[in-house]
Amino acid sequence: MATAHVVYATITGNNEDVADIITEQFEDLGIDVTETEISQTDVTVFSDVDICVICPYTYDEGALPEEGMDFFEDLQELDLSGKIFGVAGSGDVFYEDDYNVAVDKFADAFKKAGANQGSNAVKINLEPDEKDIDALDHFTKELASKIN
Repeated sequence: MATAHVVYATITGNNEDVADIITEQFEDLGIDVTETEISQTDVTVFSDVDICVICPYTYDEGALPEEGMDFFEDLQELDLSGKIFGVAGSGDVFYEDDYNVAVDKFADAFKKAGANQGSNAVKINLEPDEKDIDALDHFTKELASKIN
């Protein structure tokens, strides 16, 4: 059975909602999935699964989640060769050029660790609506399809 781990960081609860949607979709696809909050998670959990997912928020003007800084740094030091990753996050378009940049930064960190991007990143403005849920379902199915 394929395995996945979904890690989220949230202030407003929106990214926990994003993580919940992804987790439920993985469950519906028959994938053994675990969901945890970033400050309660050791980055090495990604070494033990097939699919690695992060749902970060972007703080203020492009900052990564404070509680996820160690996780972000450690992620870049892992060897995740052969792992599939995806990043999806909620942000606020109010921040214009800084909108959801944490999603891109975490995707770059996964690439530095040697993981393969299994789906395009999903960026959601504020809380997920029906269109976003559809995009997250597609995202999750695409990640699952990359597992041999």
